[in-house]
Amino acid sequence: MFFDIQINGSWGVDFNSDLLTQEQWDFANARLALDGTRYYLPTIITDEVGSMIAKVERLARLIEAQSTKYDLPDELPGGNRATSRPLGIHIEGPFISREPGYVGAHPPEHAIPANVDVAKQLIQAGRGWVKLVTLAPEQDPGAELTSYLTKQGICVAAGHTNATRDQLLQAIEAGLQLFTHLGNGCPATLPRHDNILNRVLSLQGKISVSFIADGHHLPLWLLNAWIGWFGIEQVSIISDAISAAGLSPGLHSLGKQTVWVGEDGVPRSKDRSHFVGSGTTLGKMNGILKSSLNIIDNDRNRMLLENPARLIFGEDWRRSISDLLPNK
Repeated sequence: MFFDIQINGSWGVDFNSDLLTQEQWDFANARLALDGTRYYLPTIITDEVGSMIAKVERLARLIEAQSTKYDLPDELPGGNRATSRPLGIHIEGPFISREPGYVGAHPPEHAIPANVDVAKQLIQAGRGWVKLVTLAPEQDPGAELTSYLTKQGICVAAGHTNATRDQLLQAIEAGLQLFTHLGNGCPATLPRHDNILNRVLSLQGKISVSFIADGHHLPLWLLNAWIGWFGIEQVSIISDAISAAGLSPGLHSLGKQTVWVGEDGVPRSKDRSHFVGSGTTLGKMNGILKSSLNIIDNDRNRMLLENPARLIFGEDWRRSISDLLPNK
């Protein structure tokens, strides 16, 4: 059983699509359940603010309208009453770096400085379901937005950022808890010593980190080393999956972007210059952690369920999750 706090879609369903339907939503929930992803946060990436507001509101309404039971189509294996539960929404952006490399697959023209009023609009559109926001601390002078979100009970993560160490420390002081997909969302070439990776590594014990454990976003030897560096208790595994996850190679979508997935199953931009999310679900990542890194069941459970749940809901996460489930 897994809790994916960063997933953009799967099995042909794009959570960032303006045309996302209830039927597609319920289908994705059924497939995620078969994969072992019991809980998740559908993730909205950077776009024009008005479009992001509309997408967040759409997700909130879909969460509230979700059927408590979903009959799987006949062609799907497994039980016929399986469904996963979205427990909130993750907003990744728009308050991120627009610098090449750091902006990653996000459209740089829509990356903006932190703005509390804009954040309030996004949160209001989420109808109480916004649980995680990823931003760049250098886009949040004085950590004003980080402090505001923290006071609202929303987990704040740093990501797509070239924040200085002092900016990261200031954000941590204001409530920053997590660094999103460390090792990605940054340029392929970095300064030798003072770079975003080493700054975060130097903050071991002060911040948690999430990793994409597909064997492509990070070499497995590096993933293993970094898990050891931060410690199991500070690591969450995320899929960052897009609509291509679970499907064959070819052209797929993420919001308004067309994405190419090769034979290796990795989604890349049309010019093949960078990754665009992942094509791997948490179920497959769990298998990679077990078979390739020999991580024991208890430690995988902590990284795939307990740690992300604790970040979002606190130490009493078991009760919080239970309270959010329909017909408990």
